[in-house]
Amino acid sequence: MATSKIIYSGELRTNAVHLSSSNAIVTDAPVDNFGKGEAFSPTDLAATSLASCMLTVLGIYAQNNDIDIVGSNAEVTKIMSTEGPRRIIGIDVLLEIKTKEVLDEKQRIILERVARTCPVSLSLHPDLRQNIQISFLN
Repeated sequence: MATSKIIYSGELRTNAVHLSSSNAIVTDAPVDNFGKGEAFSPTDLAATSLASCMLTVLGIYAQNNDIDIVGSNAEVTKIMSTEGPRRIIGIDVLLEIKTKEVLDEKQRIILERVARTCPVSLSLHPDLRQNIQISFLN
């Protein structure tokens, strides 16, 4: 079964629908590439997917190990090439893992490993630089 259906609606905008939930995402081309920049661009979504995946797998691990990470967050910066073909060359992620309890060193190492090996991270081309900075907050 297909995951999504994307319709081009004109003016460099698409509407993507997640078929099993009917949730929708609008994308626009960025202003620096002839678009309106009124929504995520497809490359914004690619970069954002990395951090979203990290938080999701952290949530799975935390849920299975009775760790509350509600409020954890990430800030993403996408770096585009300035030479050659237009493509993402780097993604910077500032990941804050917030917990109610103080984690020991072993728990922190495990959570870092979980975040850094999320499916999106492992699926990105090795030439794409992933700069992941993780901090732990209580």
